Amino acid sequence: MKNNLSSGGLVYSTDAGRMCPACRQPVAQCVCRQAAVPAGDGVARVSRETKGRGGKAVTLVKGLALDAAALTLLGKQLKASCGTGGTVKDGVIEIQGEHIERVMAALKAQGHTVKRAGG
Repeated sequence: MKNNLSSGGLVYSTDAGRMCPACRQPVAQCVCRQAAVPAGDGVARVSRETKGRGGKAVTLVKGLALDAAALTLLGKQLKASCGTGGTVKDGVIEIQGEHIERVMAALKAQGHTVKRAGG
């Protein structure tokens, strides 16, 4: 038996344009795709990882209870302060290279509680 969402529904309206099939709201006002703020204890955990990266080190920042836009902005600021590249994936900020101390200092300067995770 199919549910209502998979059997179709309004996809486009001449009044509002593209419609979200899940909440049936215009895409600009869609609330179902906005990810909720991840539940965290408010402590940013900074660690170093090389697994699955060809031996290259990456600095990871986990545990920040920020929404996607704020996390992306913070990732951009951290990349600029370290002078390297990086990305934000699944609520984790990845900074290329070994920059644990620099990232911890930048997060503390912004008022976050920071702990070093791992070795």
